[in-house]
Amino acid sequence: MDVQKSPIVEIDNLSKSYWRGSQIIPVLEGISFAISEGEFLALMGPSGSGKSTLLNLIAGIDTADNGTIRVGGVDITSLSEAELAGWRSANVGFIFQFYNLMPVLTAFENVELPLLLTSLSRSERRKHVELALGVVNLTDRMDHYPSQLSGGQQQRVAIARAIVSDPAILVADEPTGDLDRVSAEDILTLMERLVREFGTTIIMVTHDPRAADKAHCVRHLEKGVLLAS
Repeated sequence: MDVQKSPIVEIDNLSKSYWRGSQIIPVLEGISFAISEGEFLALMGPSGSGKSTLLNLIAGIDTADNGTIRVGGVDITSLSEAELAGWRSANVGFIFQFYNLMPVLTAFENVELPLLLTSLSRSERRKHVELALGVVNLTDRMDHYPSQLSGGQQQRVAIARAIVSDPAILVADEPTGDLDRVSAEDILTLMERLVREFGTTIIMVTHDPRAADKAHCVRHLEKGVLLAS
């Protein structure tokens, strides 16, 4: 019998608008749903549907106009900007379409970056980085610079950086959008493995139906409204 997992993300009546000149542009309206711990969720929808905005709100990058977001029992919509920055660094791992690696740093140094904000010693940081690079099968590339790595390898370094601090959730914005089909498949297989073997919770924005097929659950946004699943 399957054990029902507790929700790690709870979103209630979330709304967000932006100003364009003197005009208010609604982006999200009345969004309510939950994400279970260890779930792989794909957010889909046409451009301008609000899916990246929703991802940024869950990750604490942006703030909502109305509604609440609870992650791991913490109402992040009630946090100050400084509190939100601290919460984000401790609880969220980020995977971007274009990797966002520092070109002057090696793979090891790029993965180590989030740990420089912690109280870990140098030797403890090395253990964490080597473990993360081992998970993505890049231990033999740790001294290489991004320019010496393929696109798929760079994205694996980015994933290692995202998981190195053992965050509560991973947010991925079009993680395969800049990759060829084979590399994209490798990255999606790795993300599946993170969920299956490590119980990682992943929230992914994607336009690619093949990527969405790997997720446990797919949610569709249309003009800022969450469609019935």
